[in-house]
Amino acid sequence: MSHVPHELAEEFPEYKEKMHTLKQESAHFARLSDEYHEVNRAIHRMQERIEPVSEDVEEEMRKKRLALKDEIAAILKSA
Repeated sequence: MSHVPHELAEEFPEYKEKMHTLKQESAHFARLSDEYHEVNRAIHRMQERIEPVSEDVEEEMRKKRLALKDEIAAILKSA
């Protein structure tokens, strides 16, 4: 499989260590991180046409990824 864009470590390179720590210390953050990873990989499979879906489904998944990213960013900035 080719490189998957939008991984959290690429989106927030300045918070790599903080993300690692939060994943260990916060079940909520770990769940958000896992969910983001799953959604991001699903979007990548859709875009690569490995798992073709309608444009509406892909758009909804992108919105979900953005909402997760926003919540993760807020936690990182406040931690």
